[in-house]
Amino acid sequence: MSPLLVFTAVLTLGGLCLFFGVTISLALKKLYVWEDPRIDGVAALLPNANCGACGFAGCRAFAEAAVHGHVAPAGCTVMSDDMRADVADYLGVHAGSTDKRVARLLCAGGTDVARRKADYVGIESCAAAVAVGGGGKGCAWGCLGFGDCAVSCDFDALHMNANGLPVVDIDKCIACGDCVDACPLDLFTIMPLTHKLIVQCKNLLEGEAATEVCTVACNACGRCVQDAQPGLIQIRRGLAVIDYEKIALAEIGAIGRCPTGAIVWLEGAQFEASEERAAVAV
Repeated sequence: MSPLLVFTAVLTLGGLCLFFGVTISLALKKLYVWEDPRIDGVAALLPNANCGACGFAGCRAFAEAAVHGHVAPAGCTVMSDDMRADVADYLGVHAGSTDKRVARLLCAGGTDVARRKADYVGIESCAAAVAVGGGGKGCAWGCLGFGDCAVSCDFDALHMNANGLPVVDIDKCIACGDCVDACPLDLFTIMPLTHKLIVQCKNLLEGEAATEVCTVACNACGRCVQDAQPGLIQIRRGLAVIDYEKIALAEIGAIGRCPTGAIVWLEGAQFEASEERAAVAV
């Protein structure tokens, strides 16, 4: 190969490299998007659980929103008060406040009160049991007790009790919603801790048909409707339903005459002991 051809090839390649280098450099300057360095600072202070309980896709998205003033540090339910204070001090803002939200189980039908129609033998998973004849429980709507929700919880906020029901530790629960997604019967919901009046049943029957398969099932007797403030509770398809837009009207008297204990007033705990739940009121 002649020296001229080698020189021409080197010159051509050099020219192309120079052209693309200048083009990329100009593109970087033109397309550069400035990012507030405080985002990295806030992200470093966050727990980086990426649980989504704050409503954002992850901790970095929360950090961006906090820096731009779209959310207060208190919006992160995983952080302790001290951690929220650190973020607030870093940004020079108030930590803010938020109503604590927790997961609530809408079932009180443990093995002590709910009858079985068959024994399920197979993978110990609620999802698997539902796929095989509903898991053998008499109340097809009730908790199966295999603990898919507890397994899904990354914060050790759920454990199974002796009667096969998951119990929520409200101090550890951050309302991430993983248990909601894990339950194949949709028995978990996320609600403010201040919502103390809860119907712990999602039955598909009514009257004696419901209580025959679970002694703490809602039997649609309507006493809670009569005892509650007007409009707070209604009976729909055989089940007492609370209008949480009117929760400010709630009072403990609404549960006083419930004959099965299906509607409860929770003072922090997930549910009361079975014998107290099922006490018959006259």
